[in-house]
Amino acid sequence: MEIKVIEVKKEPEHNVIIGQSHFIKTVEDIHEALVTTVPGIKFGLAFCEASGPRLVRHSGTDEKLETLAIENAKNIGAGHLFVIILENAYPINVLRKIKDVDEVVRIFAASANPMEVIVAETELGRAVLGVVDGQMPLGVEGKEDTEKRKEFLRKIGYKF
Repeated sequence: MEIKVIEVKKEPEHNVIIGQSHFIKTVEDIHEALVTTVPGIKFGLAFCEASGPRLVRHSGTDEKLETLAIENAKNIGAGHLFVIILENAYPINVLRKIKDVDEVVRIFAASANPMEVIVAETELGRAVLGVVDGQMPLGVEGKEDTEKRKEFLRKIGYKF
């Protein structure tokens, strides 16, 4: 077995969702979940088929984001993996709906941070072991930090 670290390629403003599913209709079902959750959403979606022709299936509402999702899915190369690149929406807006898709098994990460995917490669194929999402903490939140966090969440409308 060989362990590999695969960098997720994206622009700083992009959010990425990486997950695992189990069936070819994942692409259509996740596409429908995204467009019915956030009107006008911009995204690219790619899914690594694990049997049969083993193609990277794809869909999206933005060609650039779709191409980027395909590139990341190919680089990671794990069976039944899906990659979603979001531009004008956030994971918090769509995760519940994605998790409700019958084929979705798990979500590995959902973030705008720099990401690396830790992959194990065997003779059979590749598996995602985990995702490095951003960097390590530099300290512990203090009272001033708590107030800033609460103020920020209210400013952007996620808390009242």
